[in-house]
Amino acid sequence: MQQRQPRLGVALGSGSARGWAHIGVLKALAQAGIVPDIVAGTSIGALVGAAYASDRLERLEEWVTQIDWWEIIRYMDLRMGGVEGERLMRAFSERVEDVPIETLSRPFGAVATDLYTGREVWFQEGSLLEAVRASIALPGLFSPVQYRERWLVDGGLVDPLPVSLCRALGADQVIAVNLNGDIVGRHFSGRVSRRTLPNPLLARLSAGWQAMLGNGGSAAEKPPVADEPPGLFDVMAGAINIMQDRITRTRMAGDPPDVVLAPRLAHLGLMDFDHADEAIAAGMECVRLHLPLLRDVLDRPE
Repeated sequence: MQQRQPRLGVALGSGSARGWAHIGVLKALAQAGIVPDIVAGTSIGALVGAAYASDRLERLEEWVTQIDWWEIIRYMDLRMGGVEGERLMRAFSERVEDVPIETLSRPFGAVATDLYTGREVWFQEGSLLEAVRASIALPGLFSPVQYRERWLVDGGLVDPLPVSLCRALGADQVIAVNLNGDIVGRHFSGRVSRRTLPNPLLARLSAGWQAMLGNGGSAAEKPPVADEPPGLFDVMAGAINIMQDRITRTRMAGDPPDVVLAPRLAHLGLMDFDHADEAIAAGMECVRLHLPLLRDVLDRPE
């Protein structure tokens, strides 16, 4: 009797704009003949994973490699320093159809966090776009989502790299894509070193937050000076990076994946959504470098 091929799952981690690297990872895996049967995602990983599970990854890539700062701002309906996210989800729905998760061609799951209990919430059925919207609701950036009498926020608060969900969906082997492996201690926004003007999205967000704190907002629009303390957004981004890195390490110690892929993304900031080409290339390069390991561990010959 022929032995069944182990079901391969891919766990796509959180990391905001660095998540476009997931596209590169999935593309490179496909080119190598390694095609996951199951996909689980947290935050930006849920968004990319939804496109992949819907066979719409190419359409997502076409979109994200063409967007610039100003288009991102148009998608983000800023209100009192936060982002409602409805314009962004409408744009996403033009590329990825909202269907019941259980009808997808491969099992898919997304992670969100119950704001009041702190428990993780797994989306394994129901609206695909509702699952994505809840999973990407990063506090301080996107507004929470009401779901079945609960308020949900970003899944990265409890499970930045959803290996456990991937196994629960039936994966025998798991490739985990960690976007935050080389981030802590190395990076703040970094915009000024590459450009002459600061990111206008960060300026508007920071101005909104400063206004709510009663500190005005004009300073957020000025490029930072090297010896100045980090700004409000950099502090928030750094705190998120530290938190997710520590949680990821703890979760992987308890439920280790078979292979961890960690693209080199420290040069990209939390809001560098207009750097999709760089992130995708980093994802593809990471797979190329680890391909012998992938084939050996997963027992997938050329």
